[in-house]
Amino acid sequence: MSTALTDEQLGHLRHFDNLSRRQPNDWSLMQGKGANQEDFGGYRFQLAYMAYALALTHRNRLPAAPGLFQPVIQRLIDKILLPEVWMYWRDVGRGGSVFNAALAGSLGEEWDPVARDNIMYSAYVQSMALLHDYLFDSDRYASEGSLTFQYWSPFWGGERKRFPYDREKLNEHIYWQMVSNGYLGVACEPNCVFQICNQPAILGFRLHDLITGGSRAEEVVAGYERAWRDFGRLDSNGHYNMMILQDSRQVLPNALNAPWVDAWCGALMNMWNRGFVRSNYPHQITKLVAVGPEGTLFVPSSPPEEMMGEPVVVDSCDFGWVAAWASEMGDENTSGGLLDHADRFMNPSRRDGGLYYPRNDALTDERGNRTEIEPMSGNVLLGYARLNVQDGLWTLFNEPWDRDRFRQPALTAVDRDVDVSRAEFVDGSLRVRLRRVAGVPGDGTVAVSRVRGNGRWTVSTDDRVLATIEDAAVSTEQHEPVDLWTDAADVILRSPYQHQEFTFKRVS
Repeated sequence: MSTALTDEQLGHLRHFDNLSRRQPNDWSLMQGKGANQEDFGGYRFQLAYMAYALALTHRNRLPAAPGLFQPVIQRLIDKILLPEVWMYWRDVGRGGSVFNAALAGSLGEEWDPVARDNIMYSAYVQSMALLHDYLFDSDRYASEGSLTFQYWSPFWGGERKRFPYDREKLNEHIYWQMVSNGYLGVACEPNCVFQICNQPAILGFRLHDLITGGSRAEEVVAGYERAWRDFGRLDSNGHYNMMILQDSRQVLPNALNAPWVDAWCGALMNMWNRGFVRSNYPHQITKLVAVGPEGTLFVPSSPPEEMMGEPVVVDSCDFGWVAAWASEMGDENTSGGLLDHADRFMNPSRRDGGLYYPRNDALTDERGNRTEIEPMSGNVLLGYARLNVQDGLWTLFNEPWDRDRFRQPALTAVDRDVDVSRAEFVDGSLRVRLRRVAGVPGDGTVAVSRVRGNGRWTVSTDDRVLATIEDAAVSTEQHEPVDLWTDAADVILRSPYQHQEFTFKRVS
């Protein structure tokens, strides 16, 4: 039996849910230091890695609670399609940076955010949509136009811009971009092919294969291996090379020894290249972390960067990415030490029941303890690290779910005010652990599907039988209060306000 989620883990799930419910273009708590959604703390990354964290939690911790995760992931996908998330590309896509200055005159304004390059956005839309449809046995994002980017303003820009895609069209489009560049990868900004940003696309190809029965991920990985062999994934100091300039084929190393480069790349690449990632992890991680008070760990940030004589103001997300990487490696000492530091020095806060670490731009406190944290780490990555399991992404990539699971009893609807800390179907029984949260909107109920009309079942807690379900009838035991009834094809259970475990067991 799996271990029940802790209050901290439940708090992170609730914070993801709370952020997903913000009204359109309400980005409260999500704004970082960087301008124009151009850096690593942008909305697109926060939305995508919340979805990844939810997917990993569902896959590895709460497999029998699709009704808890599916609505949240849908809302996150709705948000990543909003213009405020991708409008940066209209300007970034023109080039003009130090890495693509020569292209500035040849590239025009580009409104379609996935038409060319921009894998740092397109791959997240692709993989999020495919994650949803794979995990929930759905074709929601296979329908034409289900992933549509559109914008219109009465004040500027002319006629409405509308670019309809779906999971098939987008997956195919990214694949052919990859092929046309010799499998080296698709550029983020023009001319800049980052190792990191192509990993989510590989995840997307694998999920598409799991849905359709194809083998495109295997092909892309083999091509990617060949393409990078001549350049090397690691620089001379043993760090992951950051990117390749597409025109000159010049490799840019991790010259500043920036923690986010190794951590982000390692965390993602582990899903398909585990041996290589693990062989390099021990000597890489020791360069990224330092010891704080009473055994806590922190990540010293790389020095501030300048380009073209100007300071670069960005959210590096170093701290959060190192914690996420350590969780994927199963390095509990490192991930635990970093989370301990965050709990002590980064102001863990509760809002509407959700746990997060609010933005703080001050690098250290008066005693020199690191306090700086940005929304990507505080909203998402520390929660991701706490919810993930060893080889979480590797398991998602390499150990597909048996399709029979979609015929097993499960929680298919969960009210907003219910915490689910256990949900698994094992040995012919559905075991769930629930708690209703006071002060949160909702009726406190969960829907259990594929029980009614499927024989005779008992509902018990602590080995005490509370009720019997047979066809549409529910019989409760005397002196054992339980709020349970049938509705349509489901059994409805109202959660108590204290954690309580329920077992649904088929007896005939």
